[in-house]
Amino acid sequence: MSAGNEARFDPKLFLQSLTQGCGVYRMLDPAGAVLYVGKAKNLRRRVASYFGSRSHQPRIRKLMNRAQRVEVTVTGTEQEALLLECTLIKRHRPRFNVYLRDDKSYPYVYASIREPFPRFAFHRGARRGKGRYLGPYSNAAAVRDALGQAQKLFRIRLCENSYFRHRQRPCLQYQLNRCTAPCVGMVSEEEYAADARQALLFLEGKNDAVLEDLLARMEQASANLEYERAGQLRDRVAALQRIQASQSVAGGAARDLDVVAVEESAGLYCVAVLWIRRGTLTGSRLFYPRVVPGVDSEEVSSAFIAQHYFERGAPREVISSGPVERREMLESALALKSGHTVAVRWRVRGWRRRWVELARRNAQEGALQQARGARNLAAQLRALAKELRLMRPPERIECFDISHTGGEAPVASCVVFTSEGASRAEYRRFNIKGAASGDDYGAIAEAVRRRYSRQVREDGALPELLLVDGGRGQLAAARAELEALRLGDMPVAAVAKGFGRRSGRERIYMSGLERPLLPGPDSSALKLIARIRDEAHRLALEGHRQRRRGVRRSSVLEEVPGLGPKRRRRILRHFGGLRGVQAAALEDLRKLPGIGPELAQRIYAALH
Repeated sequence: MSAGNEARFDPKLFLQSLTQGCGVYRMLDPAGAVLYVGKAKNLRRRVASYFGSRSHQPRIRKLMNRAQRVEVTVTGTEQEALLLECTLIKRHRPRFNVYLRDDKSYPYVYASIREPFPRFAFHRGARRGKGRYLGPYSNAAAVRDALGQAQKLFRIRLCENSYFRHRQRPCLQYQLNRCTAPCVGMVSEEEYAADARQALLFLEGKNDAVLEDLLARMEQASANLEYERAGQLRDRVAALQRIQASQSVAGGAARDLDVVAVEESAGLYCVAVLWIRRGTLTGSRLFYPRVVPGVDSEEVSSAFIAQHYFERGAPREVISSGPVERREMLESALALKSGHTVAVRWRVRGWRRRWVELARRNAQEGALQQARGARNLAAQLRALAKELRLMRPPERIECFDISHTGGEAPVASCVVFTSEGASRAEYRRFNIKGAASGDDYGAIAEAVRRRYSRQVREDGALPELLLVDGGRGQLAAARAELEALRLGDMPVAAVAKGFGRRSGRERIYMSGLERPLLPGPDSSALKLIARIRDEAHRLALEGHRQRRRGVRRSSVLEEVPGLGPKRRRRILRHFGGLRGVQAAALEDLRKLPGIGPELAQRIYAALH
């Protein structure tokens, strides 16, 4: 349901027709951008509270000053409303919501258990394969460490299927005693299946079951007079016991749960999450949600748990360091999403309380570090405004850089920094197409034109300071494009590398200044500029390398009209490769069977 045209929006008339059922409401600004997404058990009562006469918090007053109209979506249950709210927050990233800035999916261990010799591998992304997914893990290093331990203990294979199917002799992993070489029949399918089963139990944290199985297999091998096999199993038991001794277990309680702690420092929040599996701490991670002023830790906890676990699924128990809004509804919605019962608790004792205190200490340290970094960034922005003679510290800076190899596969990057730091979701790369090979000025002009023509057309955010990597030429090229787009008032600066490309010796060129600025190596403003410039260079270099690999994987002959794959193979075989074709004369090309004069001319023209 929509409020209709923003120019005719009447709150009283809208509220009269609004349902009293549950659903989701959205506050929109005059341009149609979503400012806030909320859920309600009674939509009419909840939305009416925004338009009432009672005084609101400063955050709500700011929201209502910007909001122009309201849209609602009716749902069947409160759980559906909560799910829809999380989906819309992730899609629109509203300014006044608590938003979890975490787009990266968690890594898993994948086991292809339906194959005769299951493969264990690192996996990130959609879980569509036929097999088992173990995790999630806190980071990629934790997955690789778990796979490395499992490979050493149980000698499972980690190789790709394409590599596995074409082996004719054991690989190096067999020589290092890390694989039983099932690819060449060095182990039976039944024995490998037993090892794979134990590896799965180990990765699930069920070490006691693994020990019982290993001891039973060792006794069986000894009874069958297979003493060498029994010795290998004995060594596995000892290695597994050493691993168990090095792990931290909470009071012997073999539970699966997550611990979530929220702490605040100088208005900035940090959320620490501990993953406890089978009573063992398997990983931890810090999150820094975007929070507008006026939000309390209880609202942050509820928003974090909803957004975090609706995307990935929740364990059977989630422990919070403080109260969580609408706990019962959150539990039922998480159970609906995860496929099992989920309990959200915050009043805990004993060993659970110890995990909460550990998570809280991690969150406190993360919040303090974030606040310290924010203070440093604010000081650098003030120094930058003073150094470049700006009216006020810029709240949004964008920087361009060009990367190419001798003019080949040029790529431009655009990085965005705000008062909160790098905004990686807004980074952009441009494959340069119109500029001549090696023309850095033309490449900068094309990137600036493509970037800001779209921003102007779509009424997107514009920077308060534009940086380009280079000297006066790059500055003039960027300035000319901005003038053509009627953005001539935007401050622009070019950052040129110092003598010998030494850091701290950079020169800064700006329009209207005859001489470049030389801040010096101790300037905090230059340190910020160098940080932004280096990030733009990294992004451009990565894009250039990817594009160059793509170009070099394709042949120039593929672009010749009328030259199919069979003729290409025949030509390359005849001349011994692409270099031989390039060195061939036009008459030599014409002599090849199936290559007429016109096609030979096209081939020669494409190569020269």
